[in-house]
Amino acid sequence: MPVPRPQPSPEQPAPGPATVTSLFGDEEWSALVPPTDSASAWEAPIPLDASATLPTFPVEALPTWVRQQVEAVAEFTQTPPDMAATMALAALATAAGGRVHAEIRPGWREQTNLYLVCAMPPASRKSDVFAAMTEPVYRIEADLQTESRNRTIEAQAAKDAAEAEVDALMARARKPGENIDRAAIAIEIASARMLAEQIVVPPTPRLTVSDDITPEQLTHQLGVHRCLAALSPEGDLFDVIAGRYSSKPNLGVFLKGHKGERLQTDRISREQPTVDKPALTIGVTPQPAVLQDLGSVPGARDRGLLARFLYALPPSNLGYRRTRTAPIPTEVAGAYETRLALLVRTLIDLPEPVTVPLTPAADLEVEKLQDRLELQLRPEQPLSHIKEWAGKLVGHTVRIAALLHLADRVSTGWGQPVEADTITRAAQIADYYTAHTLAVFDLIAADPATDDAQAILDWIRRPKQDGTHREQIKAYDAVASSRRFKKVADVEPALHLLEQHGYLRTQPTGATGRGRQASATYRIHPHLNDTPTPPTAP
Repeated sequence: MPVPRPQPSPEQPAPGPATVTSLFGDEEWSALVPPTDSASAWEAPIPLDASATLPTFPVEALPTWVRQQVEAVAEFTQTPPDMAATMALAALATAAGGRVHAEIRPGWREQTNLYLVCAMPPASRKSDVFAAMTEPVYRIEADLQTESRNRTIEAQAAKDAAEAEVDALMARARKPGENIDRAAIAIEIASARMLAEQIVVPPTPRLTVSDDITPEQLTHQLGVHRCLAALSPEGDLFDVIAGRYSSKPNLGVFLKGHKGERLQTDRISREQPTVDKPALTIGVTPQPAVLQDLGSVPGARDRGLLARFLYALPPSNLGYRRTRTAPIPTEVAGAYETRLALLVRTLIDLPEPVTVPLTPAADLEVEKLQDRLELQLRPEQPLSHIKEWAGKLVGHTVRIAALLHLADRVSTGWGQPVEADTITRAAQIADYYTAHTLAVFDLIAADPATDDAQAILDWIRRPKQDGTHREQIKAYDAVASSRRFKKVADVEPALHLLEQHGYLRTQPTGATGRGRQASATYRIHPHLNDTPTPPTAP
């Protein structure tokens, strides 16, 4: 607050015209005399980085064998549990996606595949976490391929022999001569060809596809396998979506693969020209900047691609990690792989998707979620600016609940109805993703001034050469702080943003010589350089 001008005491006469204080008006005096605000007059600043205040993944909502793996991986890698938990859901969706549906009410079913993104900065040990949570998927896939090799070879040999018989009959029919009964040969050819076509060579089992697959090839692979997952510790898949292999984005397979809408594949192969209910799961851990790039892809928001993802944006533990940590217990890792393998083997050979209903109590819980969400979609409410994403939130909650249900009961009656408690746990996870999604959509739409403000804030926090910290700055000081700035106009939006967030306060200025306005002085929040609170250890 401004420093009050000295006032004469009642015992003393007012100073004459020659005194210093009488030479300045109130504004000029405030500009010349530094303010003496106490630290308590400043409110806590609002973080520029929304992820600093976001909730941590509610690991207690996960099945025990999944939670124990998530907590062990987070401890060993010294990373937030959010990343391991998100990739655990991706692993469950890889096993179940498209093979099991949840029916909320007659006519409303949800598949169990998910699109999941956990964005973290470089050096966050994403690859280590990704490997710990997904390597069992790849090992199970390799085992399935090995086990199927003999069956595939036998079926292919039988088909080749049947097709060779067709070729031999065709060769006889082509021979010249009048003694050949071509009508009889034609009947034999038709019979042999039908026999050959009845022999089905099973495709090599696949659970996953590479992250740089073209949209056309992905469409073909879904036509063959129907249920697949694209898992990656990086953001290459988003480059593919943006049009790496074409002149423009090809979103169709990613839109339909989430919902299970009919796909056409006849441009690639005759093997399966169409596929009903394709189920694509996506689980990636890119850098936050990749999400900004995805937001700029033409059609990504308008056509609903961004609305299909569940986003996590946890803070980095860099600077607060312990050097020596406990390794992942063998029994924990073993239980995770064994249960995941059991889930895959239980579901992969299902001839048709199995529908799991909800109990009446679970249906009521879903109805409560719908009512609560409807209020949040009203103007000026938290989700009003991401209505497309929020419109899929209840469906995503049910998908998560179905995965929790399958993981809970993988060996004890997974076909039973989903219970109300499972919906409640899924809602906890959905609330977590809602908070993070709001931050991600803000990140996608972020103004460049935010990055500039963060750069200035980092500079302010650094001590000067004498070890002291700055108490006030001017715009030209901020210009000199970084090569990214060339003139005062470059820093003004960032300084204004820092003022809005409560990091700075403008000190009123008076006129300089010849009536020119003096450059503004910005007071710095007195608690800015207090020891920061480290992020919660995993």
